[in-house]
Amino acid sequence: GINKNVLNGIQTLDQIKLINPLIPVIVLSSQDKIEVAIKCMRHLAHDYVVKSETSFVRLQKIITSLYDIKKMEKILTWYMEKV
Repeated sequence: GINKNVLNGIQTLDQIKLINPLIPVIVLSSQDKIEVAIKCMRHLAHDYVVKSETSFVRLQKIITSLYDIKKMEKILTWYMEKV
């Protein structure tokens, strides 16, 4: 049967952001509509990726970029505390 209590992607994104607005959320969707991507970004998604043959490569690049940014933020915070 259909579970009517299941959240859609935007609702899930909103719930994650309520728990911790700093968590970067990447939305992976089969919907290739700009309106959906814009709506996700307005709900504070970090990025929006359409499922395709190349989506895995794109996800790898986004996650690597996020990791690098977080690493730089930690280093910068450490240096700022030393000054």
